[in-house]
Amino acid sequence: MTKDIRVRFAPSPTGPLHIGGVRTALFNYLFAKKNKGTFVLRIEDTDQKRYVPGAEKYITDALEWCNIPYDEGPEKDGGFGPYRQSERKHLYKQYADQLIENGNAYYAFDTSESLDEHRKIHEANGKTFIYNWNNREELNNSLSLSEKDVNQRLQSGNPYVIRFKSPQNETLILNDEIRGEIKIDTNILDDKILFKSDGMPTYHLANIVDDHLMEITHVIRGEEWLPSLALHVLLYRSLDWEAPSFAHLPLILKPVGKGKLSKRDGDKMGFPVFPLQWNDPKTNDISSGYREDGYLPEAVINMLAFLGWNPGTEQELFSLSELINEFSLSRVNKAGAKFDPEKTKWFQQQHLQNLDTSIITSAFEKILNDKNIQTTVDLNTVVSMVKERAVFIDDLWDLTHFIFISPSEYDAKAVKKAWKDDTPTLMHELTRILDDISDFSSDNVSTIVKSWIKGKEIGFGKIMMPLRIALVGSLQGPDLFDIASLVGKEETIQRIENAIEVN
Repeated sequence: MTKDIRVRFAPSPTGPLHIGGVRTALFNYLFAKKNKGTFVLRIEDTDQKRYVPGAEKYITDALEWCNIPYDEGPEKDGGFGPYRQSERKHLYKQYADQLIENGNAYYAFDTSESLDEHRKIHEANGKTFIYNWNNREELNNSLSLSEKDVNQRLQSGNPYVIRFKSPQNETLILNDEIRGEIKIDTNILDDKILFKSDGMPTYHLANIVDDHLMEITHVIRGEEWLPSLALHVLLYRSLDWEAPSFAHLPLILKPVGKGKLSKRDGDKMGFPVFPLQWNDPKTNDISSGYREDGYLPEAVINMLAFLGWNPGTEQELFSLSELINEFSLSRVNKAGAKFDPEKTKWFQQQHLQNLDTSIITSAFEKILNDKNIQTTVDLNTVVSMVKERAVFIDDLWDLTHFIFISPSEYDAKAVKKAWKDDTPTLMHELTRILDDISDFSSDNVSTIVKSWIKGKEIGFGKIMMPLRIALVGSLQGPDLFDIASLVGKEETIQRIENAIEVN
C-alpha cells in the first residue's frame, strides 16, 4: 500500500524568512498538492540563544500572504503535534539512548579546551582535526574509557555530549530526487554531536526523530543541507527506520557573480529579499518586503517557482493552481538559479495586467481616498486606459494624476518643443470648436478636432502637442481625447485657457 504523501517546511525562528526559505516552502507545497498530500509546518526553535521574538508569526504571516498555507502546524494540529521542537524536548532522549544501546553512538566527555588543543596541533602539521574513527578511541569518551569510569562520570553530572559513531570503510550509496545517485566514503565523515548534557538534541537528531514521528515521506530542502544527507540516512538506518525520499533544491544566487543571494545584495541593488517587511526587534532596523513594495503574491510565487524549476515549455506565467498541476521534482535543476530583479518586475507587471480591472480599480480608489481626492470620473475607464503601463498599483497615480488635478506647472522642455508663437491663437480657436461640441465622447471629439485640423491644412503636432501640454502638463499620457472626455468639456477648455495664460 502506498503511503500518503507528507512533506514539511521546518524553518528556525531566528529572523525574517528569506525568499530562499519561501521557495523551499513553495516547492514542498506544490509537491504535496500535486500528489494530494499534506504540507506540514514545523518550527525548529531548539536554539533558544538565536530565537527572535516575532519571527514565528512572521513565518506564518508570510506563508499566508503567499497563499501557500500549511495543512498541519502550530494551531493546526493534525494528530502529529506538537509542531514546535521546543515543545517536543521530552521525545529525543530515548532515541539518543537507543543509539547508545545499539552501539551507534557514544558518550564524549572532551572539553572544548582539549578539542581546541587537538585542532591547533593538527593545524600546525597542516592537517584538519576530525573527530571520527581515526582518533575517537584515543579521545575522552565511552569508547576509550572503562564502563565503570563512564558510569561514574554520568552519575557525577560531568558535562557530556552524545556523538554518532560513523561507520568505517563503507561506501554509502545515496539517492537524491534531483541530483541522482551520490556516493559517500564514510571514512571522511565526522562523529557529529546528537545530544547535549543540557537535555537538548542537536538539529540532526531532532530533525530525524521529528520527520519519522510525523511520518514525513519526502524531505525537500535547500542545497546547504546536502552535506548532512549521509548522517541523516545513517541515523535512519541505525534506528531501524525507513528513510524518506530526499531532494535538495539548488541555491538562489546573486544577480551578479556567484554566491548565495543575501540581504546585502538586496540593500545594494534596491530590491527586497524578504516576503514581508521586517522590523528587527534587536536593532530596530527595517528591511523591505515584497508585500509593502507593492508586489502581488501571485507574481512573487510565479517568480520563485522559476528559480530552479521549469515546466519544459515556453510558458512563463502561471497561477498557483497551474503550478500545482505542472510541478514535478524531475524538472528541478541541480545548478544554482540566478535571481533577476528585473524579471521579478516583469512577473509583477504581467500578473497586474491579468487582474480583473474591478480589483485594480478598488485598490486605486483607496489610493485616491488616501490623497483626499473626490471624483465623479469613471475609475474603471481610467484604470483600463493606463494599466498596461503600470508595474505596481501605486504607478496608477503617477500615470493618471493629471486627470484628477489640473496641471499648475508645465514641463519646460515640452513647452519649448511644442509651444510656438501662433500656439495661443490656435488654442483659442480650439476652445471655440470644443465649446460647440454637445457629445463630448472621446470618439466624437477626436473626429471633430481632427477634421478641423485637416481643414486648416496644418500639421497635427501643432495642435495635439500643445493640447497635451494643456491637459497633462507634459507630452506624456494616454490617448488625448480619452483624457478630454474623462475630465469633461468645461475642464478641458479651462485647462487650455490656463496653459495659454501661463505659457
